[in-house]
Amino acid sequence: MLFDKIKKYNNSGVYPFHMPGHKRQAIVPELPYEFDMTEIEGFDNLHDPKDCIKDIEDRAAEIYKAKRAFMLVNGATCGIMSAIGALTKRGDRVLIARNCHISVYRALRLFGLKPEYILPQYVKDGEDAYPIFGSVDPDDVYQKLINDHDIKLVVLTSPTYEGVVSDIKKISQICHEFGVKLFVDEAHGAHFQFSDYFPESALKQGADVVVTSLHKTLPALTQTALLLTDDLSLQKKLQYQLSVFQTSSPSYILMCSVEKCLEYVSSRSFYDYVNRLKDFEKRSSGLKNLKLLLRDDTENVFDLDRGKLVISTAHADIGGKQLAESLRQNYGIETEMASDDYVIAMTSLCDSDEGFNRLIDALFCIDEACERVEEYRPKLITKLPQKVYEPYETDFDDEVVAREDFFIYPPGIPLIVSGERIK
Repeated sequence: MLFDKIKKYNNSGVYPFHMPGHKRQAIVPELPYEFDMTEIEGFDNLHDPKDCIKDIEDRAAEIYKAKRAFMLVNGATCGIMSAIGALTKRGDRVLIARNCHISVYRALRLFGLKPEYILPQYVKDGEDAYPIFGSVDPDDVYQKLINDHDIKLVVLTSPTYEGVVSDIKKISQICHEFGVKLFVDEAHGAHFQFSDYFPESALKQGADVVVTSLHKTLPALTQTALLLTDDLSLQKKLQYQLSVFQTSSPSYILMCSVEKCLEYVSSRSFYDYVNRLKDFEKRSSGLKNLKLLLRDDTENVFDLDRGKLVISTAHADIGGKQLAESLRQNYGIETEMASDDYVIAMTSLCDSDEGFNRLIDALFCIDEACERVEEYRPKLITKLPQKVYEPYETDFDDEVVAREDFFIYPPGIPLIVSGERIK
């Protein structure tokens, strides 16, 4: 395998008159210079894999039950853009869930695509509607496709940044009924494959192409991901687009990280991790003012990733940003993201009992100091901005139309897309 092959090569005595310039010397002892290789003889080519890199991709395909897996070292972003490019032709009409990642909109611009949008409904919990997009309604997809037979591709995000999952099986059936391809950004669902406690993977439910990000919820280095498909007729197009959007100097450190991540998760039980999540969910029911959003309590949600801990401050006298600040300053806990109304704490197989206990204990302490607020009025987007020009159109002089995308990162969902009316 790649990792062992590099270790053996480092001990061979061969002198490197080639890149990279550090010559695999430990300039800074804490960094893995010895694994920072280049495409020398015997170490394969990510853009045309036939040997040790192909072995990693084949193993990824086996684990994710895909017919073809492509290793990504430029993150899920390059996979998203490559997939959209491979599944469309310039000028095609595409149907986009409006809560997709910014890279989707960049692809629309680059490939000259004409989008129609679906705005998912907001997550509801009793009388409360949270500023969190719910699942994409399959009926909305059906209505769009029956009214516009020129749509060639549907793109949606499942799970979302908050862990909301859509009914991919039903949506894929609808798409294929109309001869339309379905691409799913499953970047936050790399762990779905390893326990039935989590939702089923999008590929298993019929999506044509799926991107999943290993570093988000599995133990891989940042910037590593996979592009997966069961349609072998697409592999040449996908490989070409990846050669466009991925670096021509791929990191062997990142590729070794993918290899070792796959080895790790395929040899480990997720039993303890799932039990930690179940225990946290049970204990959180004792909170009085803060609240963990749960699958069984919510509306407009087909399913939820229970590995995402979304802690609502809707009825507490503090906001999400105040909660995150308190966790950071007073309890030594850094959360993934804070909005006005909630905090996201991301979990993984590598979390410990100590970590979960520290978080739930901190939440109870903060909860005890809070006062309850009954009235809750979140900021909700009730309709989409007016599209005046296509995203790829830039030759216009209109002061009330956006020339670029406006978005907050994370989660990277545009509030305004280029070509939309600002006011």
